[in-house]
Amino acid sequence: MQRREFLALLSGAAITCPFAARAQQPAMPVIGFLGTASPGPFAHLVAGFRKGLQETGFAEGHNVAIEYRWAESQYERVPALAADLVRRQVAVIVTVGGETSAAAAKAATATIPIVFNSGGDPVKAGLVASLARPDGNATGVNVLTTELAEKRLGLLHDIVPSVSTVAVLLNPNFAPALASVRESQAGARAIGKEIAIFEARSETEIETAFAKISQARPGALLVAADPFFNSRRDRITALAARLAIPTIYEQREFAVAGGLISYGTSLTEAYRQQGIYAGRILKGEKPGDLPIIQLAKFELVINLKTAKALGLAIPSGILAIADEVIE
Repeated sequence: MQRREFLALLSGAAITCPFAARAQQPAMPVIGFLGTASPGPFAHLVAGFRKGLQETGFAEGHNVAIEYRWAESQYERVPALAADLVRRQVAVIVTVGGETSAAAAKAATATIPIVFNSGGDPVKAGLVASLARPDGNATGVNVLTTELAEKRLGLLHDIVPSVSTVAVLLNPNFAPALASVRESQAGARAIGKEIAIFEARSETEIETAFAKISQARPGALLVAADPFFNSRRDRITALAARLAIPTIYEQREFAVAGGLISYGTSLTEAYRQQGIYAGRILKGEKPGDLPIIQLAKFELVINLKTAKALGLAIPSGILAIADEVIE
């Protein structure tokens, strides 16, 4: 073989070998991530999900890819987004934002594993067969939002006991909120209070709802759980401050944004646990064998700065049991 032919052969081998080696590498698994709201306000929660993945040995862009789909609070889009992830043939679908996205994923596939978070009992919602052994292709985390509605109402009563009517702001397009309101109504009757319902499905309707609340002049406000409300927490807490109405929320993020008080489980922890479960499924475990995680730690957060602006003295007993006091 002449020298020129030898060099050409060697050069060709150098070019083709890396491509051949790359072709033999296993394909990177893809997680489909389905959210009902907007990505910006939930960035810190998605970071919690990635942390959970990392705890099982997976890092986005390194050995796992994530396809994000956000409904931008247009809940009617969720089924189509779930179907899109199924067509993409992702390895796992992770749903956030409660039962709405979980049910859409369940309707879209009976084979792709699903890791959801829910605000209420996932058995009652028809997502799983049981908490201990979910069976089927889904498992996840119960954030216990619905179950805590009565407790939130009780906390409001402790702070402003003389109030006779409590307003409830809810999004009727978010089905779990209706269950939460039923719990609130039962709790209100038990302590001799009335509930006044105000609805908001959009940003404009939030403004309208607060205008109606201002006219009705209830003594306190409970904001029902809803991913859309969470994505608009800065605006909602600002409107509550403008009306000078004592308000309780379901998640810490609202109190940090200026809300008076919040009581609920940690969404960051819920997302982290979903990341862990997604990683375990990627390693071969079956979702039906992974029990539903029920978050056991409840966070009571009080914003003292807001309390002072409202002229409220938070009872010492409540301050003593608070997990966090913002001053």
